[in-house]
Amino acid sequence: MTVTNRGTAQITAWCQELFDDLDFTVARKWKAAAPGRGVVAYMPVYVPRELIHAAGMLPLGILGGGENLEVIHGDAYYQSYICRIPRSTLELGITGKLDFVDGFLFPSICDVIRNLSGIWKLLFPKVYVRYFDVPQTYVDDTGGSFYVQEMQELREGLEHVTGRKITDEALRDSIAVYNQNRRLIRDLYALRSRAPWLVPTSELYLLLRAGMVLPVEEHSQLVTEYLAAAQAEQRPMRDNCRVVMNGLFCEQPPLNLIKAIEMSGCYVVDDDFMLVTRWLLDDVPVAGDPLQNLSTAFLHRSMETSAKYQPDLAQKGKYLIDSVRENGAEGVIFAAPSFCDPALLERPMLETRLDAVDVPHIGFKYAENSGQMQPVREQAGTFADSIKLWSTP
Repeated sequence: MTVTNRGTAQITAWCQELFDDLDFTVARKWKAAAPGRGVVAYMPVYVPRELIHAAGMLPLGILGGGENLEVIHGDAYYQSYICRIPRSTLELGITGKLDFVDGFLFPSICDVIRNLSGIWKLLFPKVYVRYFDVPQTYVDDTGGSFYVQEMQELREGLEHVTGRKITDEALRDSIAVYNQNRRLIRDLYALRSRAPWLVPTSELYLLLRAGMVLPVEEHSQLVTEYLAAAQAEQRPMRDNCRVVMNGLFCEQPPLNLIKAIEMSGCYVVDDDFMLVTRWLLDDVPVAGDPLQNLSTAFLHRSMETSAKYQPDLAQKGKYLIDSVRENGAEGVIFAAPSFCDPALLERPMLETRLDAVDVPHIGFKYAENSGQMQPVREQAGTFADSIKLWSTP
């Protein structure tokens, strides 16, 4: 697909079509366009997509079924007190919406997703399924060696699926392609932070979601086009307060929840949507051993999140305070899926850190199919008004 000379409204409309398409038509067409192509799905929060790309396959981000999918079969596999994303993901699989997928990676998020990987193996024995683990220690000789081995096993598994070797040169080329995509997304986030009225978070969110289903080269082109269009357009600046959103790294919020927060008088200037797109903070070196380079980047230059082990409790929450300061935020909105153990268990610790530096915050829970947004809008609006009225100028 070639994208040129469109405004933000046209680009966003295209991303909305991709967002609404639960049959993953674009990914299906990509696979059918040439013999030997394959698709490997993955769940949040992070997998090294470079390995899938280097195998000549399409990484396909699966973030649940969203608000438009009725879950019937999936409810038979999980209790009602489990978050919705595993149930809706199972619904996608059982109803055939993922029948074109050759592999599925379940990264280390929580026990629920670990469990889901086993269920997927039982239900779809012909699909390559792997629970992808990550280090719990950040010493190079231990956690680093473990992670290199984990990636090597994934590499061999993908080679078995495709029948082709994944060379170091192909991996280096893929690292370079994803470096470019991460740079563009950093530029997108920087523009949103600098001038949030030019990049509404609902549009940024749809643009990131498009990157879950498009080939990375096409997504980079799309982000490039949006950046140019956003900076060329005139949009009114409102007297909104600036907030950071936290807790949305796995099961994604309904799009209307993001719009409700924006309509309440808040500019979102940072968030943790789809961290796979921003997980690595810098360019990964292209020269040298590609697996070692990816491992070092993960250990020492990757995002902090509730789903990632933090060995130094004294540093707990520092990343959130840094985000508030670096983005000129006036408060934090904690939004997490119901029954999300990582986010909800960490929230009190993060709130304590914010209280210590006088950063106001509120919190609520959601499910990917939450329908009534008026309470969210009222709560966020009250929060925004309180910041304007009572914060020290």
